[in-house]
Amino acid sequence: MQLIKNATSQKLRGGFYTPEPIADFILKWAFNASKGQDVLEPSCGDGVFLESIKKNNFPYKSITAVELDKQEAEKSKKLNLKFTEIINTDFYEFCNESEKKNDIVVVNPLYIRYQYFDKKQQKEAGKIFDKVNLKYSKLTNAWVSFVIGSSLLLKENGKMGLVLPAELLQVSYAKTLRNYLSHFFHKINIISFKKLVFPDIQQEVVLLLCERNGIDKHLIEHLEVEDASDLENIDITLLRSPKKEIDFQENKWTFYFLDQEEINFLEKLRKTKLLPNIKNFADVEVGITTGANDFFTVPKPIVDTFNLKEYTKPLVGRSVQVNSLIFTTDDWKLNRNINAKAHLLVFPQKKEMSDNTEALKYLRIGESQNIHKGYKCQIRDEWQIIPSIKLSDALFIRRNNLYPKLIENLANAYTTDTMHRVFIKDKINLKAFVASFYNSLSFAFSEIVGRSYGGGVLELMPNEVKEILLPYKEEHAEIINNLDQMFREKKNIDEILAYSDEIILKRGFGFSDKEIKLANSIWKKLSGRRLNRKR
Repeated sequence: MQLIKNATSQKLRGGFYTPEPIADFILKWAFNASKGQDVLEPSCGDGVFLESIKKNNFPYKSITAVELDKQEAEKSKKLNLKFTEIINTDFYEFCNESEKKNDIVVVNPLYIRYQYFDKKQQKEAGKIFDKVNLKYSKLTNAWVSFVIGSSLLLKENGKMGLVLPAELLQVSYAKTLRNYLSHFFHKINIISFKKLVFPDIQQEVVLLLCERNGIDKHLIEHLEVEDASDLENIDITLLRSPKKEIDFQENKWTFYFLDQEEINFLEKLRKTKLLPNIKNFADVEVGITTGANDFFTVPKPIVDTFNLKEYTKPLVGRSVQVNSLIFTTDDWKLNRNINAKAHLLVFPQKKEMSDNTEALKYLRIGESQNIHKGYKCQIRDEWQIIPSIKLSDALFIRRNNLYPKLIENLANAYTTDTMHRVFIKDKINLKAFVASFYNSLSFAFSEIVGRSYGGGVLELMPNEVKEILLPYKEEHAEIINNLDQMFREKKNIDEILAYSDEIILKRGFGFSDKEIKLANSIWKKLSGRRLNRKR
């Protein structure tokens, strides 16, 4: 999880303690009238789950609680719960040594990045992955190995309740974990919150309630509440019977925020392969990595002051610099004239700049600011020479607000890594390609394949952009100017989609009014949930 402030001892330890209403709810679900349960708490902290067991008089048989921090472990011991063992050790070591299986595991795991692990922890975490034949990598956060390790300490008919970052549902590095959980457990309930649960972190969390019971089916369900205080209003019996069957081909769990009719519609599209993906029409790459955008992207006054004109290329570096789906030379000139950063500096070797004293002065200013010592600049033969200066046919905004944006690059402008470069394949009509993207179905799939962050941002990386379904037809080129004009006139996106859906989805591909309405509702549901994070 990402802290609002700089790294602290709490961040290094990875502890963010569970709010009492969440602990109460998870345990209420886990016990659910059962008795004589063996309970494991792999990261007990100061004992929030233990306090809840004591307060609510849950009928356990034994409790094993593990805590790495000695002071926190002592706090838990002071609760004096009977038949309870508090073990002051690293959970990874405990997991690899313990042979005891448990009926219930409840955990809010540590949120530590790989670089904060010591070598011993890395080794022990790797052993956990080896037990389930999964690959362990440097992208793996501590909570991922906590989840896998905890599952290995469950009995055949056991329950595991977790507090996890919502990125579990969508990020690429958790894909392996999602696949593992989908096969390991027979019932999974996801509880999400409209409001942030933890005051000190930016990212949202979800509750994951997992159950093994030996049935043949693997079922999943999603439920959203306003905040943690709303959990007490949930009927626990509703969580016994999740309705949606897990689709092992679908690698993001945001898919299950939809109702069954919406899921069936999307699955039908995928199975019939009526629509191809963007990757069938174009290649998508990250924008130019300068290593220091503030230095290498500049407004016109900087170009004039330091005589940099011969080293400049037209640039569109921010989404606010594009208010349409066709970016023209006139648009670029407008940005330049209002002193936006409309110039990319592409320097040659210094020996080729010997006659330009002002430009060399600009480089020295960069060196005085230690630009040349940044990682991306430092690994170059000459720090000021940016690699991969390629011009793309179209641009895809990396981080989007209300809706995703694909833009025809008519101005032949370069872009930094704030946008992705889109290179059209042979015999594909560029204008038709861009116009075809603006429909409810492609918007819906943008939300499904992308990921959302605090503040309502939708981010898509190149491989995710490639997976968006695209109802491409060459005749759609005829509407690109109309669409462009609607965007320039700041028409409401609903009005734009009503126009484009009629032509692209209904006339172009034969979708019914009901199916188009369904596609639009999927987009609105997923984007609305994302944008709610702003409020």
